[in-house]
Amino acid sequence: MATINDTPLGSLEAEKRLISPVHKGPAGKPGRFGFRGEIALKFAQQMADEARPPEVKIDQVMTVADVGAVALPFFTGVVASLGYLELLCEVLGEKIDANGRYFLFATNLDISKKYRIPFGGATWYVLPLDEATVYNELLELFNIDKSDLKKLDTGAKLAAVADAAARFEADWPEISFAKGLDVMGPIKVRENRPV
Repeated sequence: MATINDTPLGSLEAEKRLISPVHKGPAGKPGRFGFRGEIALKFAQQMADEARPPEVKIDQVMTVADVGAVALPFFTGVVASLGYLELLCEVLGEKIDANGRYFLFATNLDISKKYRIPFGGATWYVLPLDEATVYNELLELFNIDKSDLKKLDTGAKLAAVADAAARFEADWPEISFAKGLDVMGPIKVRENRPV
């Protein structure tokens, strides 16, 4: 029987990068698995056998992966700075390609700006995230009615979002990663915010 280890997420699982899962299992159709949670991008130095939280992570991750595939067809999450896109692409490597739909929410981006940034062999749709969640932002972006998903389990909801992402096209301004770093603001320190 196929497992998440038979998908592109398998190596991230083996490296213990898939952390704090809200969902890690089947997603919508046979041979498709999904993950919602956090991904460790840079591990903290550990002493002996102590467990430390990662030094850098991407939060509110949503992705799906197919058995036998090399790349992820859909990926999203939120980071404190666009600068972490480079680290994210290093971690994901060949798991991203030109055919996928990838969305990165950066909390240090002007709330009125949206961009397309070619990086790591793929095009990233880069958006701001202020108060809402990645999930709610994507439902709005893809024009998905929450009530249509109400009776679905977490895996099926994730599959519905991934399917909508596959159809998404937007003619946002395209800028380079270097230009993106220039237009980003300082990292916002979020205190006493709900998780």
